[in-house]
Amino acid sequence: MLREHAVAGEQAEDMLQVLGVPTAGLEDTCQDLGGGERGVGPNLPDGIRYMETDGSGEIPLEIGNLQNLEVLDLGQNKLIGTVPAAIFNVSTLKFIELQDNSLSGSLSSITDVRLPNLEKLHLWELSFLSSLSNCKSLTLIDLSNNPLDGILPKTSIGNLSHSLKDFKMHNCNVSGGIPEEISRLTNLTTIDLGGNKLNGSIPITLSKLQKLQGLGLEDNKLEGSIPDSICRLTELYDLELGGNKLFGSIPACFSNLASLRILSLGSNELTSIPLTFWNLNDILYLNFSSKFFTAPLPLEIGNLKVLVGMDFSMNNFSGVIPTKIGGLNNLEYLFLGYNKLQGSILDSFGDLISLKSLNLSNNNLSGAIPASLEKLSYLEDLNLSFNKLEGEILMGGSFGNFSAESFEGNELLCGSPNLQVPPCKTSIHRTSWKNSLLLGIVLPLSTIFMIVVILLGDEMEVAVKVFNLQCGRAFKSFDVECEIMKSIRHRNLIKVISSCSNEELNIMIDVASALEYLHFGHSAPIIHCDLKPSNVLLDDNMVAHLSDFSITKLLTREDQSMTQTQTFATIVYMAPEYGREGRVSANGDVYSFGDYVNGNFYWGRTHRWRGGSGAMTLKQWVVDVNLLSQEDVHFVAKEQCVSFVFNLAMACTVESPEQRINAKEIVTMLLKIRGSLLRNCDLNY
Repeated sequence: MLREHAVAGEQAEDMLQVLGVPTAGLEDTCQDLGGGERGVGPNLPDGIRYMETDGSGEIPLEIGNLQNLEVLDLGQNKLIGTVPAAIFNVSTLKFIELQDNSLSGSLSSITDVRLPNLEKLHLWELSFLSSLSNCKSLTLIDLSNNPLDGILPKTSIGNLSHSLKDFKMHNCNVSGGIPEEISRLTNLTTIDLGGNKLNGSIPITLSKLQKLQGLGLEDNKLEGSIPDSICRLTELYDLELGGNKLFGSIPACFSNLASLRILSLGSNELTSIPLTFWNLNDILYLNFSSKFFTAPLPLEIGNLKVLVGMDFSMNNFSGVIPTKIGGLNNLEYLFLGYNKLQGSILDSFGDLISLKSLNLSNNNLSGAIPASLEKLSYLEDLNLSFNKLEGEILMGGSFGNFSAESFEGNELLCGSPNLQVPPCKTSIHRTSWKNSLLLGIVLPLSTIFMIVVILLGDEMEVAVKVFNLQCGRAFKSFDVECEIMKSIRHRNLIKVISSCSNEELNIMIDVASALEYLHFGHSAPIIHCDLKPSNVLLDDNMVAHLSDFSITKLLTREDQSMTQTQTFATIVYMAPEYGREGRVSANGDVYSFGDYVNGNFYWGRTHRWRGGSGAMTLKQWVVDVNLLSQEDVHFVAKEQCVSFVFNLAMACTVESPEQRINAKEIVTMLLKIRGSLLRNCDLNY
């Protein structure tokens, strides 16, 4: 059904304003006919301009005597009986609403209708159209959702007022063809004839309706091809032709419909899409769901930069998913299910930050589920069922909310028993170590754990070793292993990332750059509110990504801070003003970043608590004496690096929020520190 452009269900004053009726003294001119058990009463004072009811009973005959009446809203009640013919001679009436009652009798006997000022009409009987030729000011006719059970009267429609703008008969059980006479109503902006039994072809004469913005012919029995004449409707905003028997190609001239924002062609027999179609750069919603489109999805789909919803399900699209789809950052709904798509799920889908619903079911997609999908914090519906996916089902981000139905039919997936899949194998068979390349990477991802990633063989299998940092023996074990790895030098082994290495600085720069974008990359600052190591994720290229935006706040440019009544952030990395006052600002993120930097240099700390006596902050802890070794050939350069980084951390964790540096300054300082380290050290790892 076409999106509603008309005002419905307004209060008295709003309705009169919409119709251009002066509202001065409104309280003296409104009348309620009575409601509930009282029924509708006949005692009506003179001078009424607006009348409504929430009651039952019959419509009083006296309404015909109200010669000042402008709005008659009796819809959606329990009124019975017939409609007094006198109503249609109240020449001042501008709005009549009688739908959704239990009225009886026929309006066809009312032939003398004198409503020269009538603008909006909501009735329930088709035959009454022939009586409206005298309504020269009529702008809206809405007969929607009434069982009219008839054929559109050609002559009656052609004789309607040329001032008519909206003609709506949605879901009325109307049959027959679309009268060409409707093209006489040249001021029409909306035609909604969806949900009926209309047959025949789409009249080419519709091209005469140059002001038409909405055309709804969906869910009928229309046949033939889509006429090129529709391309002349240059004001067309919403075109809905789905659920018919249209065939052939989408007209190439559709690229001329520059105003088009909503297009629904699903459930037809259309077979091809011209390349010129993808020049509709401003389209918002596309529904091409049917069973007849074939061939691969074109790369040109990436031209639709502002696309919000795309339904290409239940077709025969083949090949891989175009990489360009990953650049459609405004997408909220992406439906590609029930096709013949192959290849893997795009890692760039993780960049579709607005995505709410993703359906890739019933294809031939293979490979692992990209970890980048965990970044989709707005994702509510996911269906990856009945593909050939393999590997572990993600558990981060929104994935914890999805059920087994989202992943069924993929025999090689593993993960949580709740998802009705087998558990993933965590052991590495001894035979896989033979003739393999061994690489060790230490990832200090949080205060609770750290990960050693072992990359084995040509397939780069990954084994993860987790240490519980709350256990003192874990530190000793880890220190011993690190010392051994530091002492080994071989071309097939990489060094453990040291505390002031190029990689460590790169990670800090990545996180700082993310903060800079959040704070300065938008018209209004975005505050993360929970920056901590466990929310920093590393990809295959050791690039850091800031995650978990579940408690993120959006500030206005005028307000540089806001007050949060509940505390959701992690206390260990929380800014003092957040804990004391609930004050949220960009300065709080900077403080958390300073704590994050400090945490990379002191791994043995426990959680701090700022309440009570003896409270300590992270910057008051003593630095690990084994952080640097004087025997290191680059000791001086690394000592200088550590000093610079600590000074940066101190500048971030100043007690006063206003005295802290900002994210732009952090990035600049870290880039200078890295440049100095690279100049003075031979860092080839």
